[in-house]
Amino acid sequence: MPNGVWNRLLFLYKFLREPRQFGSITPSSRRLAKALTDPLPWDELHNIAELGAGTGAITSHIQLKKTGKLKVMLFEKDADFRHQLKQRFPGYRCYSNFMRLRLALHNDRQEKLDGIVNGLPLNKLSMVERVRFMEQVTSSLKEEGWFATFEYFPGMGKAMKRELKRHFDILSLAFVPLNIPPAVVYICRKKPARIIRPTGRLLSLETGPSGDLLKGRTY
Repeated sequence: MPNGVWNRLLFLYKFLREPRQFGSITPSSRRLAKALTDPLPWDELHNIAELGAGTGAITSHIQLKKTGKLKVMLFEKDADFRHQLKQRFPGYRCYSNFMRLRLALHNDRQEKLDGIVNGLPLNKLSMVERVRFMEQVTSSLKEEGWFATFEYFPGMGKAMKRELKRHFDILSLAFVPLNIPPAVVYICRKKPARIIRPTGRLLSLETGPSGDLLKGRTY
């Protein structure tokens, strides 16, 4: 049986057992993977993490984009998928718990990441999980680091944008209708840090983009 068919059947089986964890009956489509990876400046990235790597649908696109000595960390909770990822991508480090991203970076002797590609639909996480998730992501990204993420459509819409804008400038969004379910992709950059002078005055470093959405794309 071809690997692609086997992966889809395995994914469906796992979805039926734990629908909340997997969120969909099938892995991410090529169009969703392209929408998450195409906008990133790969020649400027030195290290990235993919969260929820699953069957490697998005990881394979990262492999195509990879330049130079890019360090890639993969996070996948499911042991079967994690084993497959280690076999398919032997040069990438694999971890089981994305909620321990900071600890994994510390153990790997890395400070912070240039980018994070998120393969976990945000609207499938509970509010408490999203708060913990965002804490890990923002504390692991460098200033103005890249964050590519998505939610299934119809999702939280404006509420999701508000959540993201607390930490990121949203540079663009894309609608991916040919995915199961359809998805909305957000390409973001972490907002620059703010510093407080001894006088108590709050100063912003370079503000960067305003956070308003640029024109959307469809994949």
